[in-house]
Amino acid sequence: MSNTVHETHILEQETNEMSGSRGEANFVWRCKNCKRESSATIKAAPAAYEQGEPPKPQKVFEFDCRGLEFTEFKAEGEWLADGIDSGTKFTGIELIDGEWFDYDEKAGEEVSIKELVWEIRRA
Repeated sequence: MSNTVHETHILEQETNEMSGSRGEANFVWRCKNCKRESSATIKAAPAAYEQGEPPKPQKVFEFDCRGLEFTEFKAEGEWLADGIDSGTKFTGIELIDGEWFDYDEKAGEEVSIKELVWEIRRA
């Protein structure tokens, strides 16, 4: 049986200026044809996924989208995890394939994140 981990994503909250005096957003997109500008802003820092039995869906990110709608999430970049019982810190986790395996020296067990599913819903 593998030890389970909490996971958190390192999210850089870079902001981009919007045209005119409309402020800033984390993602700004402008249509080349109609010149319409759309944006998405991260509403709050990402929430850590809390492991539970059985696993339950949990909100990790929330965006304020203006003029656009996200259709897919890809877990690119580096993620972090903490061993539940050992407190071991795992860094540099890549979840693009939907799973991750490592060994927790403190717990003396394999740790994993697997069967990962992302869902995008309107709030």
